[in-house]
Amino acid sequence: MGAGQFGSQHARVVAAAPCGQLVAIVDVNAERARQVAGIYGCQALTTYTDLEGKVDAAVVAVPTLAHAEVACELMAAGIDVLVEKPMAPDLDSAERMISAAREYGRILQIGHLERFNPAVLALEASSQLPLFFEIHRMSLFSPRSLDVDVVLDLMIHDLDIVLALVDSELVDIRAAGISILSSKVDIANVRLEFRNGCVANLTASRASTEKVRKLRVFQPGEYISLDYARQELLGIRVTESREISFYPYETKKDEPLQLQFGAFLESVKTRKAPKVDGVAARRSLEVALAIAGKIEEHGAIVSRTIRQACRS
Repeated sequence: MGAGQFGSQHARVVAAAPCGQLVAIVDVNAERARQVAGIYGCQALTTYTDLEGKVDAAVVAVPTLAHAEVACELMAAGIDVLVEKPMAPDLDSAERMISAAREYGRILQIGHLERFNPAVLALEASSQLPLFFEIHRMSLFSPRSLDVDVVLDLMIHDLDIVLALVDSELVDIRAAGISILSSKVDIANVRLEFRNGCVANLTASRASTEKVRKLRVFQPGEYISLDYARQELLGIRVTESREISFYPYETKKDEPLQLQFGAFLESVKTRKAPKVDGVAARRSLEVALAIAGKIEEHGAIVSRTIRQACRS
């Protein structure tokens, strides 16, 4: 569902999957659907209503504003869905999707791709009591995904990971952000504080001069550095002799998109809940929307300060 940049990548992975058959590419732009379908030798359709009875599952990679409408209708037709992140533009839409999955007994997996990054999988296995995060996700500007701000576009990946690793209630959010190249926030800086004292500082930008994807986390006796792009995880400790010890964690490098789709097919087959289901994704979305609200509050303060300065 959707033959844009993300949809085309999903089509490539689905077509190469050993235990699934790519049946159709669906896009409201008929020519775009034909182009992508032609590459993989499948049907090109312009409406998802033609899929009922023809497929077991679908990847929903349409614009975020249409996620709930498309996913709910597919689930009502008996089709399991893997929905690109962010799950939805608002919590009401997210709840509709969760309710539809329950009502129709469908698999609803949300595409938080970084959860399938081998380095993140290694971090999940080694994380014990994370107490401080420093995370940077910077990208060159791209015209894709401008229907959402940088928090829902990029930062939500890291929010999802932090929320999965920290077993404590989020109690405080501080955030600031600005628009540079689009009508929405393009750069954001966020501080999250949890009840157990864990703090996470996150910075995301889609107006950077370089691409950076790094996470650093401190837990008792250990500092761990994660490079998303290299799929590497490095541990650092101070020995009893006060020397610094560096040690890489073992990671089995692979394409996260393939791992994600394989996990989705496994859920479709076994009917087990996916790694990132609707409930988990809704929590990340709720925090992301709360951050957007804090950014708006901060923006109002800055605008007021500027007006006062101009008058004086």
